[in-house]
This record gives sequence, C-alpha cells and structure tokens, in this order.
Amino acid sequence: MLRWRHRTTSTGADVGQTADGERVTRRDEAVRAAVEQGLLGADTPIVGLLDAVGIREAAAQLRAAFDGVVAPGTPVLHAFAVKATPLVPVLRLLREAGIGAEVASPGELALARAAGYGPGETVLDSPAKTPAELREALALGIAVNADNPQELARIDALMSSAPSASPLGLRVNPQVGGGSIESTSTATPTSKFGVALRDEGAREWVIGAYEQRPWLTRLHAHTGSQGVPLTLLARGVAEAYALAEEVNARVGRRQIDTVDIGGGLPVNYGSEETAPTYAQYAGLLREAVPGLFDGRYGLVTEFGRALLAKQGTVVARVEYAKSAGGRRIAVTHAGVQVAARTVYMPSAWPLRIAAYDAKGRVKGGPEAVQDVAGPACFSGDLLARGRTLPLLEQGDYAAALDTGAYYFAHHYAYNSLPRPAIYGYAPGADGRTGFALVRAGQTAAEILAEAGGAYADALTTLSTPGRP
Repeated sequence: MLRWRHRTTSTGADVGQTADGERVTRRDEAVRAAVEQGLLGADTPIVGLLDAVGIREAAAQLRAAFDGVVAPGTPVLHAFAVKATPLVPVLRLLREAGIGAEVASPGELALARAAGYGPGETVLDSPAKTPAELREALALGIAVNADNPQELARIDALMSSAPSASPLGLRVNPQVGGGSIESTSTATPTSKFGVALRDEGAREWVIGAYEQRPWLTRLHAHTGSQGVPLTLLARGVAEAYALAEEVNARVGRRQIDTVDIGGGLPVNYGSEETAPTYAQYAGLLREAVPGLFDGRYGLVTEFGRALLAKQGTVVARVEYAKSAGGRRIAVTHAGVQVAARTVYMPSAWPLRIAAYDAKGRVKGGPEAVQDVAGPACFSGDLLARGRTLPLLEQGDYAAALDTGAYYFAHHYAYNSLPRPAIYGYAPGADGRTGFALVRAGQTAAEILAEAGGAYADALTTLSTPGRP
C-alpha cells in the first residue's frame, strides 16, 4: 500500500532563496563549531557534516511540489534512493519526514529495515536480483520492479509456489536518449536497465506480459539523473504513461494502477542555489503528462541526489601549503577516498570549495589560483584544479560543498585511508550548533580486519615451499 500524501504549502522563489541563505549560514556555523568543539583538528583532520534541518526541508519541498499537482486522494510514495546516502540515521530522519525507501541490494534493504521502514514504504529495484533476494522481498510484501523477462520468469515461479501481496511491476527503458553524463543516463538505446521499449517486438512483449499476469500492476521507468535535462526526464515519464494507457486499454481494465517515474532531478553544483526545484519539475510533468495526475494512477518517485546533495559538506584540514611550478597547492585530507567521481572525472563532477581559517571561520583576504589536493599517493588526487580561492595556508580548512549524496557515504579505500566520521548538525534553542554522530570514523583495527588481518597465514599454508 502506498503512503497517502500529506497536504503542505508550496514555497515561492523568494522563500527558496531565503532557505538557501539559511542553509549556508547553518553550514558556516557548523564548521566553526566543529573546530571549537574538537570534532575537527590536528588529530581529526577530516569529517563529514550533514544538515538535519536541510534534510527535513528538502523532504517537505518534495512532498509539497507533488501535492500541488496530483488529484486529491491520489496515493503517492516518495521513495528515497538509498544508494545516494546509505546511512541508517539519514533514513530514519527521512522516514519521519514522510519519505519512503528505494533499495537496490540486500544491504540497502537491511539498512531500510533497520531505519524502521515497513513493506508498504519500500520499493526494490535492481538489474541483478538473485532468486534469494526476490524470495525475501515477496515474503515481506515489498514492492518489486522486475528488470527483464528472465527476472519476470523467476517471479512467475515464486508467485506460483507462494503467492505474494507485494505490488509488482516491470521496468522499461523508454530509450529517449541520454544527457551530458553517459554514466548517469539510463534511457539510452543500449542502457542495461529495463526492457528496451523500442527494440523490435519489445512493446508487444511488454503488453503481453501484463495480459498474462493480472498481478502485474505497476510500471516503472527512470530516464537518468545528473546531466539529464528536465525536458528529457519528462519525455521518459510521458512514454511510461502512454504505455500504461495502452496496456490498460488492451486488457480492458485499469490493471496498471501505479506508475513509478523514478527520480533524477539534477543538482546545481555551481552555486548555492537549489535549482532546478521539485516544484519546477512537478509543474513541467503536469503540463507534459496531465493524465498521469488526474487521480487514475498512484505515483512513486525515487529521488536521491536532489534530497541530500546540498545538505552535506566534507571538511578537511590543510596539512601543508606549498608551491610547484608557480602554482599554490593546499594538501588536505580529502581526496579520492571521499570524492572518487570528482577526482577521476573532474569535468563531469566538479565540486565547489569553501575556505575556512584555522578557527573554522569563513576565510577572506587575498585570493590565489591554487590546487586543492587530497592525501592519496597519485598525482591526480585533486579536489579542485587551478581554482581561485582565498589563500589556503597550513592549519586552514577546505570544505567540499554539496557532498551529501554519493560522496562521504561511498568510501573508496585507496591507500587504506580511513572512512571519516560523519556528524549531523542543527542549531539548538540557545543558537549554538549541536552535533550528533551519524557514523564513527574508521579505526586502524577496522581497516586491518577488512584487509584480512585475521587470515594472515591463509596463502602461505596453501603449498609447501619449494614445490610447484
């Protein structure tokens, strides 16, 4: 069963700008307070910070945007894409804010359940579900979107042996094209996701699949995320809606009762402004696909990056400041281990950097062209290249902004660098910033355990020295 929507008040552009300004103020105060309270310093040179107030506000903005376009009484589930920030405290906060969970692995399902999500608040999507994963989901009553004909055949067998109350759907690839970042475009002609709808015979197969399975009641399509323009996202949704109408007309009843439109709202990494907004996207969808919002279809969304990106900041101490070839370089403790996408694909995933002084205060003063480097042992480990910033000096702090999604929660263990601690923050009644530990920093003992420390002799005992 879908979570019924809650009526909230939409916000205008002026309110959005005010909210963005307040978010920046909270962040700057949190960096200063983190230094003052000892969360950041010489012995703890990197942390992740999450804005709890900002997360709640983003959830409210999402719900308000779609409340404003769907017919009264329409069941709507906004399911957060857990892969964006797979942290149980984040999921618990989102659940309290009326947001569900979209999971794509057994691990993500375990996180969602630990956060308190029930079957009716959870959707399972993945292009490679095992029989055991499907069996568990159907036993729990979790909504499942089948990715392909072979997976649908597995579900057939499970439904024959033990019928499930899980809402079941099929994912299609509308093949409407890609955006500027190939790796985040999921509706290209050769995308690995879903049934390629424009391939020869595919559309007729999809319609037949619904005709043969009265329990197949959902349709899922997701066009992409970062780098995909809103107009292309809307085209993907329009294709899914048209297919749902065609299926229902063919079977002679409203068999498909819910359309899962995925997520994909891109994030503005170039400034503090939250743009595009959920309200802009919902309005565009209402214009492009009015029939989807007239009350005949339930709605599921799967936003991730747009909910969390601007709520997170990675802050790292400048260990050394040096020059090479006339270029200033600030060597910090944040690099590829927390920002792998940015380091390896800087043109596609650039990050803004904010400069703070040794006391955590916003830094002013003379600016200089400089690199902001990470701690890993390869030359390309750079958060920013040739960036004009207030001159970063030893003991200052460099903050990678808009990193609340797909950054500090996805650690890359290059050089066995530890996962940094993550703290949530919010202003207290006295105006002081309070912190709550979301994830502890990784210890050397934990790194050793992950590296097989308990099995040090495993390979030396496989063969006798001197023998082949």
